[in-house]
Amino acid sequence: MNMGLKLKETFYLSHGAPSLVIDDSIPAWHFFNSWKEQFPTKPSSILVISAHWDTHVPTVNVVDQNDTIYDFSGFPKSMYKLKYPAPGAPQLAKRVKELLLGSGFSHVDEDKKRGLDHGAWVPLFLMYPEADIPVCQLSISSNKGGTYHYNMGKALAPLKDEGVLIIGSGSATHNLRAMAPRGSPPAPWASAFMSWLETSLLDGRYEEVNEFEEKAPYAKMAHPWPDHFFPLHVAMGAAGENAKAKVVHDSWDAGSISYASFGFTTAKS
Repeated sequence: MNMGLKLKETFYLSHGAPSLVIDDSIPAWHFFNSWKEQFPTKPSSILVISAHWDTHVPTVNVVDQNDTIYDFSGFPKSMYKLKYPAPGAPQLAKRVKELLLGSGFSHVDEDKKRGLDHGAWVPLFLMYPEADIPVCQLSISSNKGGTYHYNMGKALAPLKDEGVLIIGSGSATHNLRAMAPRGSPPAPWASAFMSWLETSLLDGRYEEVNEFEEKAPYAKMAHPWPDHFFPLHVAMGAAGENAKAKVVHDSWDAGSISYASFGFTTAKS
């Protein structure tokens, strides 16, 4: 980790379908592909909190080299040949564990085999195609709530000052049963939820976002299961108290899948 490099932002990225990685007709493809133009500072390492690793207790992958996990089926064969051979970040994994244990999380597991699931490697394949930045993953726990994940993020806030890019990877709305044909306008429930989310984040009402299941319109429709939303809470918490949110990308696919992505800038101390 680079003690000289300090980052001021964390991100929540909506990664959408795995086919994003090969389909430049998805509007979000251009957002991810131009990432380095928008955010040119190269991090020392990357911590991804992905919707696709769901465990009962926080778990980090402690590996020297990341394998590419194909945790999806029914996509074009070419996708199963893609590799994202980023180095692992075992030192970062140990640091994440240390910070969580020091902040009252009683148990943190280590997984010494797991590589990168598509919630991590699909966006990174477009953002940092060289795959030369060490990457560590941290799991979510869908048996817990928004505040739990926000507090997890708060514990990880010091990593920004060590040059670590913290990315929550999920989907701002995630109801695969409500998908419409490609090019359909957003469903009214999806628009209502996203309008609430954007307003709440931009106004800094993070506690309401933590309690989204009670506070948000159509929360259960937007997220029948919370796994794709909790990475947002980690990114939000990791930005620190009074962080400022901004929309860094906003597009839709199939009438119900929002690719909205958010940046959180740490307040000046």
